[in-house]
Amino acid sequence: MAQTDTITAPEAISPMREAWGQFLRNRPAVFGLILLTVIIGFVLYGRYIFGGDPYQIVWGPLTAPGEREGILLGTDFLGRDILTNLLKGGAPTLTVGVSAALLTVVIGIAVGATAGYFGGWIDDLLMRLTEFFQVLPALLFAMVLVTLFSPTLFTIAFAIGIVSWPPTARLTRAEFLRIRELEYVTAARSIGATNGRIIWRVILPNALPPLIVSAALTVGVAILFEAGLSFLGLGDPNSVSWGLMIGQNRNYLLEAWWPVAIPGIAIFLTVFAVSLVGDGLNDAFNPKLRSR
Repeated sequence: MAQTDTITAPEAISPMREAWGQFLRNRPAVFGLILLTVIIGFVLYGRYIFGGDPYQIVWGPLTAPGEREGILLGTDFLGRDILTNLLKGGAPTLTVGVSAALLTVVIGIAVGATAGYFGGWIDDLLMRLTEFFQVLPALLFAMVLVTLFSPTLFTIAFAIGIVSWPPTARLTRAEFLRIRELEYVTAARSIGATNGRIIWRVILPNALPPLIVSAALTVGVAILFEAGLSFLGLGDPNSVSWGLMIGQNRNYLLEAWWPVAIPGIAIFLTVFAVSLVGDGLNDAFNPKLRSR
């Protein structure tokens, strides 16, 4: 009896798994992910190792790093331990960044998806609204909002999200304009799928890759925004953040660099890590860039 050879088809790789594999081959992106993980771990668990009250005066003002035993990074203008404040201030800074990015994505996707799917006068109206917010001075508008509603972490995140959504809305609209004319959308429409189902279940999942990249980069922008507001004296005075540390010590920069430079370096490393991860996601989800 003749032996027959069977040919097995190669196993299909899911798009997410393929994108993850591409991401792991991007060394700068992996380095950024590791760096971001270290920073988050440092913020979440570092205080259990070093401990301390961020508001407690531990030694004389503006003590240099290493000058006093047990005070690794020195003290600020009031004599508070910078390391303790750095650990305590990381969580509010990252929280504001992530919360503002989520609000930006939610508003941007809602506006962009509605405009791109329905088109016509709805598209014109929503795009005029987007352009209105886009031409406003973002930092000045955020300052006005924070001043009106008092500077708390919630209002800061809300203000940043309100001024940052137009680019996400434009990107979402462009993706919906491209995808809504494809065959599988037409097929879904022909079998009687509602507009809501087509928007959220058919088009949006296929438009997500560039939006995920945009959301990752928005986190870094929001962190810088929070630092800028705090530097101008509009940070939450009841919550330590890296931006607030810079803002409170900026008048003493010529006398002591470390109270400003150390939280500044923390912000730089965080935004740098987020940017590397965002760039890696862009390469992973964009087929045109995978051979780069």
